[in-house]
Amino acid sequence: MVRIKSVLAGLIVSATAITAAHAADKLKVGVSWSNFQEERWKTDEAAIKKALEAAGAEYISADAQSSAAKQLTDVESLISQGANALIILAQDSDAIAPAVQKAADEGIPVVGYDRLIEIPTAYYITFDNKEVGRMQAKAVYDVKPEGNYIFIKGCSCDPNADFLFSGQMEVLKPAIDAGKIKNVGEAYTDQWLPANAQKNTEQFLTANDNKIDAVVASNDGTAGGAIAALAAQGLAGSVPVSGQDADHAALNRIALGTQTVSVWKDSRELGKRAAEIAVELAKGTKLQDVPGTVTFDGGPKHQKMATTFLKPVAIEKDNLQIVVDAGWITKAELCQGVKAGSVAACN
Repeated sequence: MVRIKSVLAGLIVSATAITAAHAADKLKVGVSWSNFQEERWKTDEAAIKKALEAAGAEYISADAQSSAAKQLTDVESLISQGANALIILAQDSDAIAPAVQKAADEGIPVVGYDRLIEIPTAYYITFDNKEVGRMQAKAVYDVKPEGNYIFIKGCSCDPNADFLFSGQMEVLKPAIDAGKIKNVGEAYTDQWLPANAQKNTEQFLTANDNKIDAVVASNDGTAGGAIAALAAQGLAGSVPVSGQDADHAALNRIALGTQTVSVWKDSRELGKRAAEIAVELAKGTKLQDVPGTVTFDGGPKHQKMATTFLKPVAIEKDNLQIVVDAGWITKAELCQGVKAGSVAACN
């Protein structure tokens, strides 16, 4: 009997040891979010969690709450918690550099998520943001091919803001050079906050006696701020406004006619692929060996970056059915307050 108990005890100890070893072998992916101000990040997070779960990896995260300084300590915390790979949505693409270097020194791969971290040891995944800018400008230009334009750009701390503006200018510069379009206002939006976008738009409206014919806003949050300013002057719906991210509120505005376009970057696919890449890198795959990788050197410093680009889709009133069919938004959410018969997707 004593012998049997001894054997059983040994088996229990062995089983416990195996379980502990398995837990220790489980990959941890740390995700550092700049903030959850934008609606879309929650969708990204859900996609990342789902993909990591499918890969048998653990998700840990931190929210920098719009603080570049806090994000540095957040990354250090994720590393101390045992992260085998990091996904970083940078609050400030330059300020995050010491944290990326610390990760590199400890052999922890970093995936720069949606915003460029221009350090060659980091992987970069995003949508083609110049193409997003082109789509935004084209949609607005198709409605207003001449007149006074204002540009509500993103945060100067985010390289995407300049990528977007560069794409917008590729489309609009010929008309600007020909004198058909006049740039009467252009401003970055601090922290991408809608309230700051609204303030900038209000100032441009005042400076131009409300004679604004088009607003090229760089995302749906800034578009919402611009539209609030336009609405206060009775101009919402008569002035085309661009955006991106396919926020639910923005898609409803498109159906209502106060926003012209939102460039949809399916963040479910972005989150899924980022998680898969993080796991691959954590297992030792080299940056350039990740399937689908291209080399990108179009950043401000022209560093050669291992990159994955995903394709965006311009969503306007006539193709809203795309986002409904994709399960991105329900018909009820899309069509709230929309006049019967005015939008095909709401019929």
